[in-house]
Amino acid sequence: SRAYSLVDSSQVSTFLISILLIVYGSFRSLNMDFENQDKEKDNSSTTGSFNGNSTNNSIQTIDSTQALFLPIGASVSLLVMFFFFDSVQVVFTICTAVLATIAFAFLLLPMCQYLTRPCSPQNKISFGCCGRFTAAELLSFSLSVMLVLIWVLTGHWLLMDALAMGLCVAMIAFVRLPSLKVSCLLLSGLLIYDVFWVFFSAYIFNSNVMVKVATQPADNPLDVLSRKLHLGPNVGRDVPRLSLPGKLVFPSSTGSHFSMLGIGDIVMPGLLLCFVLRYDNYKKQANSDSCGAPGPGNISGRMQKVSYFHCTLIGYFVGLLTATVASRIHRAAQPALLYLVPFTLLPLLTMAYLKGDLRRMWSEPFHSKSSSSRFLEV
Repeated sequence: SRAYSLVDSSQVSTFLISILLIVYGSFRSLNMDFENQDKEKDNSSTTGSFNGNSTNNSIQTIDSTQALFLPIGASVSLLVMFFFFDSVQVVFTICTAVLATIAFAFLLLPMCQYLTRPCSPQNKISFGCCGRFTAAELLSFSLSVMLVLIWVLTGHWLLMDALAMGLCVAMIAFVRLPSLKVSCLLLSGLLIYDVFWVFFSAYIFNSNVMVKVATQPADNPLDVLSRKLHLGPNVGRDVPRLSLPGKLVFPSSTGSHFSMLGIGDIVMPGLLLCFVLRYDNYKKQANSDSCGAPGPGNISGRMQKVSYFHCTLIGYFVGLLTATVASRIHRAAQPALLYLVPFTLLPLLTMAYLKGDLRRMWSEPFHSKSSSSRFLEV
């Protein structure tokens, strides 16, 4: 009964939503790769040449240097928010709202494409210097702007969660980890970053820096604008302070507390899940091109059928469950990456070693040659 009490409805909601976001973002990323391959083939057929290294400019690939310095940059940003939050909160809120608008529009785009396909062509409408957009893109952006405006007026946690979900999916879809080496560097550095700022920052700054920054609400821009323009004591004063969409929150069944999970604890393991999903697809295509060549002789056929994506996803769930149980036992905030990184990386490294893929996955495993196969069994 005690084990059952360690996990309530808010934690279950966090588990399910975070896993769905990772899976959806990974498949959106893989679908973008397929679309880029089709564009490259169309370009090669029209120009008579093919460049296998051409990629979508909107996709950002993290290299080893960026992976090493990202925790340092995140630490600097955390300190700026800790010491100068009152000075930068409005600018930070506006920038976050703009990014969340774009990300949530990306999240809604497939649904809008499905809704507009029967009644409108996919021709793009020109808006001058702003660019050309399809009806589905305009619809998704309009819905996203509407949701952000309602969130600014109400500050409701459910709308904040929706914006955070959009940020998670967009970051997983548009950021790439090129190899297992970069993945290990990035996740190991972020593990140290998470542990330091949760467990040891209080000894230096007399406050838990991570928890304070994550839970501190910001002034509503409408309230700030009304005060700057002297619009009167009642104009803009009834709008709530905003909890920024840098986390997912879910209330417990009793409403006594909220379960909170930072989007970094979803996105960073999600990038690893996206990498192994792409590698599973690449390996499947390579095996089909080589007429189903068998794996190493010392590995059973059942082991070969287990995908890296499934293995790492199960590890993420177990790590998230362990972090939740630890936070309830110690009754204090826990660095989720302390549990998520070992439970995702160690099974992945072990399986890659047993399957004989570790050397290939460690450094630049993907070839530039495109494949026409789109079949992926999950």
